[in-house]
Amino acid sequence: MWDNALNYFYEAANLGSMRLASDKIGVAVSSISRQIAQLEAEMGIALIERGRRSIRLTEAGRLAFEYHRNQLADREALMNQLRELREVKTGRIDLAVGEGFLGAAFTDIIDGFQRRNPGIAITVSSGTTSELVRMVLDDEAHIGMIFNTTNEPKIRTRATVGQPLMVLCAPRHPAAALPSLTIADLARFDLCLPPKGFRIRTILNDAEKRAQTWLEPRLVTSSLQMMRDAARAGRAVTVLPRISALTEIEEGTLVARPLLDAELEHSTVSLVHRLGRQLDGAPARLLGLLEAKLKTWSEADRQAVAA
Repeated sequence: MWDNALNYFYEAANLGSMRLASDKIGVAVSSISRQIAQLEAEMGIALIERGRRSIRLTEAGRLAFEYHRNQLADREALMNQLRELREVKTGRIDLAVGEGFLGAAFTDIIDGFQRRNPGIAITVSSGTTSELVRMVLDDEAHIGMIFNTTNEPKIRTRATVGQPLMVLCAPRHPAAALPSLTIADLARFDLCLPPKGFRIRTILNDAEKRAQTWLEPRLVTSSLQMMRDAARAGRAVTVLPRISALTEIEEGTLVARPLLDAELEHSTVSLVHRLGRQLDGAPARLLGLLEAKLKTWSEADRQAVAA
C-alpha cells in the first residue's frame, strides 16, 4: 500500500493537481485523495496544504517527494546495470542541450554512439538555460549541456571546459578581414542573433553593458541552422561557440574570429546532472564520451585562437 500511495502522491505533486494525476494514472480523484490521506496518517504528518486548488507541499511533503524521485532514479539505474550484466544494449538517454551546441559535430557524436549501441534510443531537447536546468532537476533529462555553470545547489557539474563565443561570418565578409572584433566592431554589421532569454543573448547583453554599445540584430531566430545559413550566405554576422560550426569552419564556408571581452573570453560549457542521480550504463557512457569530446574541442579552440 505504501508504494502505491507514495506513487499517487508523487504524481499529484509533480503534475500540480489530483485531477491531472487522475487523468494520467487512470483512477478516480477520490482514490488519489484517499491514498494520500492514508499515507499522511501512516507518516503522522501532513504532506500537502489543505484548502487549495493546486497541490502545495509542506516541508514533509517535499522530503517525501524527493525520496520517491530518488527511488525512481535509483530503479532506473538498477535496470541499466542489469541490462549491462545481461549484455543487452538497450535503454534510453534523455539529453537537454543548449541550442548553441547543436551542429554537425554534436550530431556526429550521437550518430557514432548509436552505431556502437544500436539498441539505445536518444532524445535531445533544446531550450533556454533555465529550461534545461529545470529538465535536469525534474529528471526529464539524464544530462544537461549548458553555457557557463549554474548556482542551483541540486545540480552537479560533471565537467566544465572553456568555450568562448566567436564571431562567425562568410570568408569574404568584411568582418573576416579583422583578426578579432570588439562589441563596437560587431555593432557596425548586420547581425543574426538568438532571441532574448537565450543564454548566448544574455551573455552578449552583459558585454554590451560593459562596452556601453548596444547591438541591434537585423534577424532574430531561435534556429541555429538559420543563424549559420545567414552567416554563410554573407547576409549577416552571427555569434556562437565555435563547436556549433566546426564542420563549416573546416570546410571553409565560415570563419571564426575572437570576440574581445574579458568575460566572454572566459565563458565555458558545462555538463551537468542532478545531484544524487546515479548515472549508469548507457547514460554514463555517453556522459564520458561528451566530456572527452568537449576537452578535445576546447584544446582545438585554444590552438585556433593562438594561431
